[in-house]
Amino acid sequence: MYKTIIRPLFFSFDPEKIHHFTFSMVRFFHKIGFGSIFRSIYKIEDPKLERELFGLKFPNPVGLAAGFDKDAKLYKELSNFGFGFIEIGTVTPKPQAGNEKPRLFRLKEDSAIINRMGFNNGGVEEAVERLKENPKGIGRVLIGGNIGKNKVTPNEEAVNDYIICFDALYDYVDYFVVNVSSPNTPNLRELQEKRPLTELLQTLQDRNKAMSARNESKTCKPILLKIAPDLTNDQLLDIIDIVSETKIAGVIATNTTISRDELTSEKQKEMGGLSGKPLTNRATEVIRFLSEKSNKSFPIIGVGGIHSEEDALEKLDAGASLVQLYTGFIYEGPGLIKRINKAILKRT
Repeated sequence: MYKTIIRPLFFSFDPEKIHHFTFSMVRFFHKIGFGSIFRSIYKIEDPKLERELFGLKFPNPVGLAAGFDKDAKLYKELSNFGFGFIEIGTVTPKPQAGNEKPRLFRLKEDSAIINRMGFNNGGVEEAVERLKENPKGIGRVLIGGNIGKNKVTPNEEAVNDYIICFDALYDYVDYFVVNVSSPNTPNLRELQEKRPLTELLQTLQDRNKAMSARNESKTCKPILLKIAPDLTNDQLLDIIDIVSETKIAGVIATNTTISRDELTSEKQKEMGGLSGKPLTNRATEVIRFLSEKSNKSFPIIGVGGIHSEEDALEKLDAGASLVQLYTGFIYEGPGLIKRINKAILKRT
């Protein structure tokens, strides 16, 4: 029903406007009691799907990638569609409007999306207030916090923005993701170079240890790095070295790409990051490279071009421990989450 009725209807409207409309509709249906119905349709609960990774227990290995619920407005409702974890953000210290509209484009012929949103969000404090409503114990949603810098913050001061977000979210997220790979904030990707990236991650790790000691916690919060699919093999080897040196928890591979290879849609000329099916193979290649060259020394969350259960299984086979959806969720609907989890169960 989603692909034959709902998606064609949604795709006849502006992508950003329909995104906000969909949020309103999902919230409305939950308010009138549909949450339990969605859970019964889409959620699979089975101990065989559980994954323990960097000290956390994930109910299942299929998560929602950052960018969909930037401001932590709908994480509870979205979890009812079967996701094992929800990643909010990217959040920045101060609210920012993002880039000028239009900034979100569907490439229907390529089953892809181009976005140049520019970290539009209400600021980290606004997200924290919503995350305070996430209950502890039964019913709690496992949350990742994706953090970035404000557009007006120069790169030489970027570490301060990441520290502000880290401190504010520390008590309310289960893991952190450092985003230096979005192509939509000017010069942000320069932070992926070995020296500035090592300094940034080491600073956050030192902060992590201090926060853990303050809270008398035996373990630090997992910090992961989200990388671009456009890195060269030499740069990926640098990433492996950086993970080893800073001892962060793992890597998310990958973010959107600036490549436009083999696209057919006229909208391919739009500036921004490309996600969806065209990214499937490259994201898997990056996962496999990192896994093999590091001798599987750190966990990888695989994301990029997952539009079917086969796509998800390929990323798991390549070395990913968990997977995340974004564009595939939009194109295929919530049934994709259930199909992936069922396919994983068939293998166990």
